[in-house]
Amino acid sequence: MADTFRITIAQMNPVVGDIPGNIAKARAAWEAGRDAGADLVALPEMFVTGYNAQDLVMKPAFHAVAMQAVQDLAADCAEGPALAIGGPWAEGAELFNAYLICKGGQIASRMLKHHLPNDTVFDEVRIFDAGPLGGPYSVGNTRVGSPICEDAWYPDVAETLEETGAEFLLIPNGSPYHRNKFEVRLNHIVSRVVETGLPAIYLNMIGGQDDQVFDGGSFALNPGGKLALQLPVFEEVVTHVDLTRTSDGWRVVEGEITAHPGAWEQDYRVMVTALRDYCAKAGFGQVLLGMSGGIDSALTATIAADALGPENVRCVMLPSEYTSPHSLQDAEACATALGCRYDYVPIADTRAAVTSTLAPLFAGTDEGLTEENIQSRIRGLLLMALSNKFGEMLLTTGNKSEVAVGYATIYGDMAGGYNPIKDLYKTRVFETCRWRNANHRDWMKGNAGEVIPERIISKPPSAELREDQKDSDSLPDYPELDALLAILVDGDGSIADCVAAGYDADTARKIERLIYLSEYKRFQSAPGARLTQHAFWLDRRYPIVNRFRDGSAR
Repeated sequence: MADTFRITIAQMNPVVGDIPGNIAKARAAWEAGRDAGADLVALPEMFVTGYNAQDLVMKPAFHAVAMQAVQDLAADCAEGPALAIGGPWAEGAELFNAYLICKGGQIASRMLKHHLPNDTVFDEVRIFDAGPLGGPYSVGNTRVGSPICEDAWYPDVAETLEETGAEFLLIPNGSPYHRNKFEVRLNHIVSRVVETGLPAIYLNMIGGQDDQVFDGGSFALNPGGKLALQLPVFEEVVTHVDLTRTSDGWRVVEGEITAHPGAWEQDYRVMVTALRDYCAKAGFGQVLLGMSGGIDSALTATIAADALGPENVRCVMLPSEYTSPHSLQDAEACATALGCRYDYVPIADTRAAVTSTLAPLFAGTDEGLTEENIQSRIRGLLLMALSNKFGEMLLTTGNKSEVAVGYATIYGDMAGGYNPIKDLYKTRVFETCRWRNANHRDWMKGNAGEVIPERIISKPPSAELREDQKDSDSLPDYPELDALLAILVDGDGSIADCVAAGYDADTARKIERLIYLSEYKRFQSAPGARLTQHAFWLDRRYPIVNRFRDGSAR
């Protein structure tokens, strides 16, 4: 009996719905494994269809094509290593999240996901049927157990596999990023290794899909939980993992352990990756945005330049009479530092025309928020006209603090196709700008150095829709606002919780009211990169019409 086993693991980026393209990537990985003498080539969870395919995977025509594609791939890969690939599998009226083991020209084994996640961005319970607890599959000189993603977060699947003869665990995943997610994954897999006494190889996909980014970071553990291999985050990697049989069973031969960057860098790379892949997978090569001279648009432009290259980013300044001279200077300075195109489109004449048109209907009323919002909606109109004319996707620039309380104009500055900073609180916007000015990486396509002028970071935030306007005129200062939002949104807390944390009850109730009243805006807002477990979209789903108000701490 041979005393070695080689697995080629493919940490790769599929495209949802591109079954031929995903199959081509899988075949290339299999060929790399074949050429390297691998016994098994492994791809992540639901790789055939891409993940998270949501309700698309339930469409019979869709999952039938995916199943046939795997069968055809198995036939193509008959001579060489076994191939393990994730995809849907239908049996009668049931549909499973499956891990399909191809050997000898056919699908020889099927692992069916048992634990179906039903929280945060996942609702697999309504999409898939739960598979039974099963045993391992045979490849060459060993038996392999493959808990599928969520299955590895609970002890029963791994224990059953170990009890029925599995000699090591190969865990395919479609696990999306949230801040500090790697530590969560590692702790769960260490538990499974300790409980079973088996080595484990954790294989995760990479790439952006709508709001989610899969960050890779695949790794291998030996019994006792010792880290034997760690792949980089956010990068496609096809590599070979060797195991050696000892008197105590299989052990992973130690390989490179790639250090992962800190949370600030990972958050930034998620925003860059999310935008890059959203554009690439949706068919957009260029973007544009309204460049106000403020910090949110400056950071969004920087992310766009790093994702797509500055030559593919158009920054448009649309000043009114309330736009300050320093905003004009700062917007142009930032666009120039980034190397992006900068256009100047004043809106005074358009605003005057709209005001004149509405004057007979507005006669006898006071100017106020309506007139301010007209400015924003004119900007949205002009930006969308540029988008339509030149085929550039419009980016929105509202941070999480603004999105939470509705401090944005629907059909105005909310117009657009994607929002890279949607899950980034304002206080983190400031620090992210400082981080980017001080750091440059080879995956950034934008220029190095101070691309966001210091004055943009240090000046008081303002929408500049009226004379001497500041954000603090309408909202608590951002450190206080973000702290309240962390309690009410991220922590699902109460007004009493806010008071216990030292905040004024009336202020907390005001913020709660704004959160609830703004649900209809968020329902119509652009998707954006998910950074936390309480991002606005799939993580947090509230009714639009809602009269509940928290009565605690009165």
